[in-house]
Amino acid sequence: QIGSVVLIETKEGSLRANHYHKEDWHYCYVVSGSIEYYSRLVGSNATPKRFMIQTGELFYTPPLVEHAMLFPEDASFLVFSGGTRLQKDYEDDLVRVKLV
Repeated sequence: QIGSVVLIETKEGSLRANHYHKEDWHYCYVVSGSIEYYSRLVGSNATPKRFMIQTGELFYTPPLVEHAMLFPEDASFLVFSGGTRLQKDYEDDLVRVKLV
């Protein structure tokens, strides 16, 4: 079940996320631009995996996966999440990390 859908617009050079979710998950669909996406399992010391996500592509982030997004260009993307984006709910489920 989808709990929220959000359109996010971001500028070239921005860094987003650098966190993980305890229970929530999300699909991201890139509407325009591209995303340099990094991820690894919570508790891992491995070098994060790097993926280049292009316009028209969809990717999934499950719970307990540290993730970060760098933007080599202006971009917009849709986020489909299981949970709500009410600030308190979102913050209670989120753990900030320094992945990138």
